[in-house]
Amino acid sequence: MNMAIAAQLKQAVTESLGRLYGGVFTEDHFQVNQTKPEFEGDYTIVLFALIKQLKKSPDALGNELGAHLVQQYPQLFSGYNIIKGFLNLVVADRYWLELLQNNHADTRYGRPPAKGQRVMVEYSSPNTNKPLHLGHLRNNFLGWSTAEILKANGYDVVKTCIVNDRGVHICKSMIAWQRFANGATPAGTGKKGDHFVGDYYVKFNDELKKQSAPIAAAIYAGKAGVLPDEAASVLAQKHLAKIQQLEAIKTGKDAKQLTAIDEKIAEEKEGIKDIAENATEIMQATKQMLVDWENGQPDVIALWKTMNSWVYEGFDVTYRRIGSDFDKTYYESDTYLLGKDLVDAGLKKGVFFQKEDGSVWIDLTADGLDEKLVRRKDGTSVYITQDIGLAELKQKEFNASQSIYVVGDEQNYHFKVLKLICQRLDLPSANGIYHLSYGMVELPTGKMKSREGTVVDADDIVQEMVIIAGQKTLELGKVKDFNEEELKELYETIGLGALKFFLMRVDPKKKMIFNPEESIDFHGFTGPFIQYTHARIKSILRKEAGNKKNGTVQQSLLPLEKALLIVLEQYSAVIEEAAAEHNPSVVANYVYSIAKTFNSFYTEHSVANAESEEKKQLRLQLCEMTGNVIASGFSLLGIKVPERM
Repeated sequence: MNMAIAAQLKQAVTESLGRLYGGVFTEDHFQVNQTKPEFEGDYTIVLFALIKQLKKSPDALGNELGAHLVQQYPQLFSGYNIIKGFLNLVVADRYWLELLQNNHADTRYGRPPAKGQRVMVEYSSPNTNKPLHLGHLRNNFLGWSTAEILKANGYDVVKTCIVNDRGVHICKSMIAWQRFANGATPAGTGKKGDHFVGDYYVKFNDELKKQSAPIAAAIYAGKAGVLPDEAASVLAQKHLAKIQQLEAIKTGKDAKQLTAIDEKIAEEKEGIKDIAENATEIMQATKQMLVDWENGQPDVIALWKTMNSWVYEGFDVTYRRIGSDFDKTYYESDTYLLGKDLVDAGLKKGVFFQKEDGSVWIDLTADGLDEKLVRRKDGTSVYITQDIGLAELKQKEFNASQSIYVVGDEQNYHFKVLKLICQRLDLPSANGIYHLSYGMVELPTGKMKSREGTVVDADDIVQEMVIIAGQKTLELGKVKDFNEEELKELYETIGLGALKFFLMRVDPKKKMIFNPEESIDFHGFTGPFIQYTHARIKSILRKEAGNKKNGTVQQSLLPLEKALLIVLEQYSAVIEEAAAEHNPSVVANYVYSIAKTFNSFYTEHSVANAESEEKKQLRLQLCEMTGNVIASGFSLLGIKVPERM
């Protein structure tokens, strides 16, 4: 694969500076940008840092460097101009024509050879008490796409998933099924397994609210004696006293101060709510079920396995539809005891310390954090302990140079702590830990809450997208020659493509609002617009299939032909940048820029009725290369491109 033009340009400028002025120059001595549309040229060298260093005027330096580059690198540069400290270079047409000739039919264009390094990407991480939801879709799409982008850059990639299949939240669904299902099953109700179990999670929380409401009311009435133990009663009285104290100081406060007080009151009320919920009979039964599970009680284990199997069947259907897959799946029920031996080792090394009550902690205050619990006083582990153990297990199994965790930004603190602890323990996995943090997805109506049943299920949103895709496609009226099966596949391709593109076109770090209707516009910054562009290219190539000739096309390029080649040339640099930043939006935005540039070119220049046979062949090659790069870029996002629309 040829070195990208930007890299060749930097090398040529560095060498030329050395020859012209002596000494050692590096890429840090100047900047390279694409030339702005209002100026003549393709790439611009920013000279200001060199002007000061070499004590030359902008025009003198620009002319000396520009003339040298054109003379010494005629295969790269055909001209230059200088504007106020900026050297604008014109890349020779022969460079672009050679690029087109060598790569127009290469479906693997832009992808480097194997690097010989292994990377792990962990994503999805569902709970087995509810179906996947809209937030999981962003997680799956980001994780899967990041893995594919790394593969395209030559890495050996292992896709993994950790399933949260144990704990109180799982027992909640199990208790609710025992009490309210009357033996019902997914098969008997015709409901998908993960949705079926998720319904009982919601039923549990409905019953929890019902049972906790009178307890909370008693606490507010000063009857904390309703609570099962003295510690809970004392804590409830503290919360109540704090609320009364805060209410008493409201008088005379301005709006900003009142808001701050109300926020503190809300926190105290949340504390009372937690105490009331923990005191309910149904929560006590749930906690006992978890103890029974950990003790291996046969009937509890049997129900746990049965209900999880229903959920896994449901997950598999969703994963197949959205195109998500894993090389290795870990289960928390197998890993939750991991890390205990590492706590003992850390105590011996002085990494951890033990408090009087027997609990074990790490002090991270020197790193700007705080003390973190790694083992409870009763000897049980916490989430961070399990994650340390799992990080070590994954490293032993796969020996990856980097382990990427695709997890929402509410866990930023957790992953800072995980990396620091692993580094303090000198674990081989430590420095390779990378948290691909992403913002939450919200709907125009606001945030979603799974325990209240207001979350948008992944299956529902996918189906809605496919329905909207069908409606929008029929409105365009261009699918009269499609049979029913072809239409079904097309709607699925457009609907899922719109969903994936909309969720991945935004930088992962940013929160986003998902609007289904907006995502399926055939003319905007959307997946369907790009898919439609690909289908248009394929239509051109089908019509001209008998007229296409293989051979070298030697002629000058018109501005829009060159503009399209400039964008296509950047593909290798784009997938390299996307891999380095773990950011699929780089690819999404790039493919959109190709589609826009192609449509500008095609609006101005006919392919079938080109000015000459040579122009026709050049434009057919341009169409072929553009179609290949769009298809390749979209494949990294898990988006299919239709041959016709």
